[in-house]
Amino acid sequence: MKEKLPQQIPIFPLSGVIYFPKTNLPLNIFEERYLQLVDDCMRSNKLMGMVQSRRDSKEVYKIGCLGEISHFQKTEDGRALIKLTGITRFEIVSEINNTKLYREFKVEYKKFYQDTENEKIQNYSEDVLEKLFEKIQYFFGKNGLALNWKEFKLLGQIQQINTLAMISPFSNEEKQKLLETMSLNEKIKILSEIIEFYLYDKDSALKTPIQ
Repeated sequence: MKEKLPQQIPIFPLSGVIYFPKTNLPLNIFEERYLQLVDDCMRSNKLMGMVQSRRDSKEVYKIGCLGEISHFQKTEDGRALIKLTGITRFEIVSEINNTKLYREFKVEYKKFYQDTENEKIQNYSEDVLEKLFEKIQYFFGKNGLALNWKEFKLLGQIQQINTLAMISPFSNEEKQKLLETMSLNEKIKILSEIIEFYLYDKDSALKTPIQ
């Protein structure tokens, strides 16, 4: 798989949106430049990159995720409804000058070779993961967020952790930190720490008397 990954890819930059290998991301495309991007991808290898754009800037983060367009539908009003299936993270090497409406970058994947392999969670018991899921379920409830936990439990462990990291209402910087974390074990640790911080902060605020 590694040899088949393109070294030059089109990029769709979005602030506050990240996704991970082995997860799915639905997108509603309506801007002309990104409609062109999707059309070009559908005519070639169906591969495109997603990366976070930095706040109030044209700059993007260096780490993103390559995905394959696994579903494509054109609407009557000209939009494109697509689903991206994450393959592997990448690191941006440089931007490529082009005459297209969208941006393209030279990228490399060597840091994230484990994304295309069946990485396993090491030294984490089912009890530890269950406690993490309980904290996240409590956190989601406090923030009025819904997740189909029955379907969630049917996912593999990697998909579970990546899905939670992707959909949780964290800051852009926290999401980027999770995306850039090398190992799955470290991702679990950071995810748990972020959740605990938010729960502590929210519970403390509720206990603070109004002056």
